[in-house]
Amino acid sequence: MPNHPSQPTLNDFTGFVQVRGAREHNLKNVSLDIPRDALVVFTGVSGSGKSSLAFGTLYAEAQRRYLESVSPYARRLFHQMAVPEVDTIEGLPPAVALQQQRGTPTTRSSVGSVTTLSNLVRMLYSRAGQYPAGQSIVYAEAFSPNTPEGACPTCHGLGRIYEVTEQSMVPDPSLTIRERAIAAWPQAWGGQNQRDILVALGYDVDTPWRDLPQQDRDWILFTDEQPVVPVYPGYSPEETKRALKRKEPPNYMGTFTGVKRHVLHTFATTHSPLMKKRALQYMLSSECPLCHGKRLRPESLAVKFAGVDIADLSRLPLQRVAALLRPYAAGHSTGNKKQDIAHPEQAVVAQRIAADLCARLQVLLDLGLGYLALERSTPTLSPGELQRLRLATQLYSNLFGVVYVLDEPSAGLHPADTEALLAALAELKRAGNSLFVVEHDLDVIRQADWLVDVGPAAGEKGGEVLYSGPPAGLAHIAASQTRRHLFDLAALPPRQPRTPTGWLKLAGVTRNNLHNLSVEFPLGVFTTVTGVSGSGKSSLVSQVLVDLVAAQLGHELPTEEEELDPLERAAPPESGGRIVGGMEHLKRLVRVDQKPIGRTPRSNMATYTGLFDHVRKLFAATPEARKRRYDAGRFSFNVAKGRCETCQGEGFVMVELLFLPSVYSPCPTCHGARYNAKTLEIQYQEKNIAEVLALNVDDAWDFFAQEPTVQRALTVLREVGLGYLRLGQPATELSGGEAQRIKLATELQRAQRGNSLYVLDEPTTGLHPADVEKLLVQLDGLVEAGNTVIVVEHDMRVVAGSDWVLDIGPGAGEEGGHVVAAGPPATVAKATKSRTAPYLARFLAGGA
Repeated sequence: MPNHPSQPTLNDFTGFVQVRGAREHNLKNVSLDIPRDALVVFTGVSGSGKSSLAFGTLYAEAQRRYLESVSPYARRLFHQMAVPEVDTIEGLPPAVALQQQRGTPTTRSSVGSVTTLSNLVRMLYSRAGQYPAGQSIVYAEAFSPNTPEGACPTCHGLGRIYEVTEQSMVPDPSLTIRERAIAAWPQAWGGQNQRDILVALGYDVDTPWRDLPQQDRDWILFTDEQPVVPVYPGYSPEETKRALKRKEPPNYMGTFTGVKRHVLHTFATTHSPLMKKRALQYMLSSECPLCHGKRLRPESLAVKFAGVDIADLSRLPLQRVAALLRPYAAGHSTGNKKQDIAHPEQAVVAQRIAADLCARLQVLLDLGLGYLALERSTPTLSPGELQRLRLATQLYSNLFGVVYVLDEPSAGLHPADTEALLAALAELKRAGNSLFVVEHDLDVIRQADWLVDVGPAAGEKGGEVLYSGPPAGLAHIAASQTRRHLFDLAALPPRQPRTPTGWLKLAGVTRNNLHNLSVEFPLGVFTTVTGVSGSGKSSLVSQVLVDLVAAQLGHELPTEEEELDPLERAAPPESGGRIVGGMEHLKRLVRVDQKPIGRTPRSNMATYTGLFDHVRKLFAATPEARKRRYDAGRFSFNVAKGRCETCQGEGFVMVELLFLPSVYSPCPTCHGARYNAKTLEIQYQEKNIAEVLALNVDDAWDFFAQEPTVQRALTVLREVGLGYLRLGQPATELSGGEAQRIKLATELQRAQRGNSLYVLDEPTTGLHPADVEKLLVQLDGLVEAGNTVIVVEHDMRVVAGSDWVLDIGPGAGEEGGHVVAAGPPATVAKATKSRTAPYLARFLAGGA
């Protein structure tokens, strides 16, 4: 894209937001003026303070002012941000924040519900659908599987039923009950207890299960009776019989529970994910026989519009839904008498609702999301997709005079989709809104009316505004790391791609929009997999490739939706494929994903990387600690002897406020240090353990200069661009990209053995171009050590720096799923059918 056509002057803007004395997080008393009704892009390396200025200061202050105008009761319903540390902000309009966040972890939240399209579709079916003769009207809420009125009565709106059968509970009928034929019974004492009770009840526990009378088997497995009987543990059946006859006092009275009842009760009541998982393996899941997986009651499924029921419509890609509705929106009949609308008033309703739906769908299609279906659940969406869905809702709401604060809206976007995003942002600006965007993508930065560059580096070495003004002016700021990538462009020197040492060949790959695909990945080199958003890259690499290689190597992989209630998980997607060659070269699989490294503030970078173990040992080895006999455990904030008892090692306490959200304030005893006073008395090089955890990686690297083990771990964290993070930064404060780079650093610390396959999905998310260069050095190092690296990526810097490119497409959804081009970057850049080729060619020629 060319640079901004004409550089704006100060007189071109309608007004300015004036910030004075911003000190949020690492900002160093920053003062600046930012124009309104403009596209303002905040740039700078990761951790420089861009988000602290855009979100922590400007958005937080706008939200605080708005919330002051609403009632205390309504205020409780908002997720309130902390009051920002700033002297004054003037000229700030109301703000709407669109931040990166993972989908809500419930399969009942979907594309349709996030965009509110589902409500309109239900109204369309209720008011303008074709009903079978004699059926009374079905109201809109009965077209949702999440309501009692709409849910299928057999499966309760889940689409699947779960049965416990004899075969699932007794997998090996050649065993006797004493030999644990009933696998579904609890292990250890619980199962032994039930076996002893059966002996007391007179059942045969020493005959193979299959030889027992069917009525005995049925009673043991399926009875709801719960008889209470005397139990004599350790007695043989004969001894038990005699003891019962003599009315010998029992060891205890035991209650029998049927096996099916035990499984269902455990599943419904246990709080242990492990127990729940164990119970689930005895429950067979199958498609619901009444709704056939469509989740709705028969009366709702009987209503059709344009010849399809609402469940089938929800499964279609949005672009197909739009095509189906356009004739109705235009007021035309479809030409098929059966599908035409009977009553004139129904035709008017159909035309109005269809027109509204088409207008809303067009915004989603313009943002490149036409490949998604209404029923697609939000946990399966990338953060970028979710943010664009929310952006589409805002585009349609036609607000004006608002500040939209966006967090990397280009994350996860192919350059072709970024152009659609820029058009959408221009639309919001045209409607009279201000756009404050935190962004690393150079194409978005080039379109800005105004740049605010924060830096010069990350953490303590950042927090200053290096430049605030029209983009061209940044060319003169020597301290800016953004300037180099924006203006100092030159053609890349020709690079000789490495030669593959072998090929990993896959055949019959089927998943989502991939159908019976054959594909070859080169081994011993660095491969990037490219293609527009939704083309099938992640399905191929992060799902099928990872699953097949893991199965061959015997690796256990966590499921994608492990946080969900197991019953709420969607049916497993249809998946197929096999490896037909190349596995003999691979010994190990390493998947480096963007899932959090922990779900509570107790988990942090130091604990995850193992770095903290070494640090605690150093403290335990100090003379004072040895004198007091403090071991390394004493220096953990998760252990009673070391932590502050007031806050249980959390560092803060929750204060309940009437009518207001609960406030977390630093613990009054330890003041946020998390440790008790005695533990904090121990110092290593004049710092206590809490002060060491407060250091960022760069400062800790200097501090531990004499400790090679600790310094090696810190060096790797710096090399993947995480020098700005604090050692004790809670896992809950880390972005997906940061979590992924921590996992990569942890992996890089291990001794390199070679013959490993590393799979990464968009590792450059949230990275400034300067940090991308650091990441590339690390990935190249892995290949040099004899490993294979496969990366799903949109960043042309990374694609140009790889040995082999596999381009999937040509389009998204149904229009994708094929290998469009494969070869070294220079070859793929010439591929005529590839939508990646023109952007790659431009980058290679120096027009990044």
